[in-house]
Amino acid sequence: MAVLRLTILFFLACWLGLGSARAEKRVALVIGNSAYKSAPRLTNPVNDASLVGGMFRKAGFDSVDVKLDLNAAEMRRALRDFGGRTREADVAVVYYAGHGIELDGTNYLIPTDATLETDSDVLDETLPLERALFAVEPAKQLRLVILDACRDNPFSKTMKRTMAARAIGRGLAKVEPTSPNTMIAFAAKAGSTASDGDSRNSPFAAALVERLPTPGLDLRKAFGFVRDDVLKNTGYKQEPYVYGSLGGDDVALIPAKPVAAGPQASPQDAIRRDYELALQAGNRDAWEAFLQAYPDGFYAGLARAQLKNVAAEEARAAAAEKARQAEDAKARLAAERANKAAQDKAAAAARAAEAAVANALADKLAAEKALADRLATDKAAADLAANQASEKPASANAEQKVAAVAPSSSPPAMSAQETTKLVQAELHRVGCLTTSVDGDWNASSQRSLTFFNKYAGTKFDPKLASFDALDAIKAKPGRVCPLVCDYGFKADGDACVKIACRAGYRVNDDNECEKVQDKKPVATREDSTHRDRARRQIEAAPSAPQVAGQMTCNNAGCRPVRKGCHLEKVADNTVSGLREVCN
Repeated sequence: MAVLRLTILFFLACWLGLGSARAEKRVALVIGNSAYKSAPRLTNPVNDASLVGGMFRKAGFDSVDVKLDLNAAEMRRALRDFGGRTREADVAVVYYAGHGIELDGTNYLIPTDATLETDSDVLDETLPLERALFAVEPAKQLRLVILDACRDNPFSKTMKRTMAARAIGRGLAKVEPTSPNTMIAFAAKAGSTASDGDSRNSPFAAALVERLPTPGLDLRKAFGFVRDDVLKNTGYKQEPYVYGSLGGDDVALIPAKPVAAGPQASPQDAIRRDYELALQAGNRDAWEAFLQAYPDGFYAGLARAQLKNVAAEEARAAAAEKARQAEDAKARLAAERANKAAQDKAAAAARAAEAAVANALADKLAAEKALADRLATDKAAADLAANQASEKPASANAEQKVAAVAPSSSPPAMSAQETTKLVQAELHRVGCLTTSVDGDWNASSQRSLTFFNKYAGTKFDPKLASFDALDAIKAKPGRVCPLVCDYGFKADGDACVKIACRAGYRVNDDNECEKVQDKKPVATREDSTHRDRARRQIEAAPSAPQVAGQMTCNNAGCRPVRKGCHLEKVADNTVSGLREVCN
């Protein structure tokens, strides 16, 4: 028997040594771009990259590369070298802070030397997000890409469009990873922009450093805490979002610290496990079976309190069922036009049932209060026993008295202003509210809820910012109220911007830029009205006297008739009997 025990201990030690030798390998690449040559300098990306890189080093990552202000060639080289290191890694993380751009539904990371004079330059001067996903692809357990690149892009304002139909979005586009165990975290939801903040680091980077290093915390829950922190610090204007999926097991970026096992099992462990099983069942049979097996002790008192709680719940359910039956009987009697006496009797039965429900609810509350008092008393007794037991070295870590009572939690109470801010933020997200989120439920906010009712088919009171309205708006994944732009303007994210056509182009009736056609001369028939009027005037005018070779003679001799004159026959003593008459 002694030899067998030694053999088992030997194999156990070998297994533990092998497990520690095969600890998972974690690598990280951190890039921060601030000094852009063709755009204003960003303040926070370099600071954020240094902060996040330090967080990975403190978390015990095997390899952490922090790269600052990289041009296109340097970014490609850094991702290529990092891809070589991920082949032997279990966890691979890429963090990027800087400018990003979305073109036709594809996301790109912008190096510091990019100029982006035209939209076609995006394909040559930037790196697609797929390049970062390709670098983390060889990792065996977890592939994580974190992008703090949803800032307002200055290049899109000066970039020339080579095609009018080519779309350049606001922020980054939604992405769905194709590889398993891959997550992509955006600083802001797709289609929206992130804030740099007023401090040394962005709100997103500060929340990451606060939440991700928690040992044993599942990544999905950690990013949920990051989302809550960023929403709170930005006045509900920026909401981080995570794309991709993981399996059913918890996946932590920092493994949980191992808990040293005690030298021997506590005698209360079996009772505690049976109590937890009965608590999971939560019915009368389970608690009665537990009390039959353990009639005395700390957990027996808790079980009796839980049994009273179950009895109160059963009484409440029975009273509710009686009330329902009474209401059904009342409705049946009314439908059959029973006599008034029968209806009054049914109504009295319904009131009695309602009173029974109220009494059962009061009994349940009393049982819960008694359970809470009993828990407090037994907890104090357990603490005293634990302090006395701690004085004995041999059993310092032996006994554990844990009351695995399911906690009753309720959502924290919120003020009216906080509720209003939440509703306004969601209305702004679905495109129904254009004003700022200020917590004032004014006429503009009421009008926005009216628009939501119209386009979502709901009937919430627009004068009240309620939790029911908040839940209904949150259920909508995208824009509900349409964005309507005037002629000459187009939709750019959640705003209307003026359409700017280049030289030689104009906005047509379809609200698109088209080339201006050169006007050609058009042959037209000459207007004959003026010409005919002039001809008729000339024909109607008397003809001017002309010289026709006539001669006039007198005693002095003969000569030609002068210009403008003519001869008329007269009765006088002239030689020819003709006289020269001039007009």
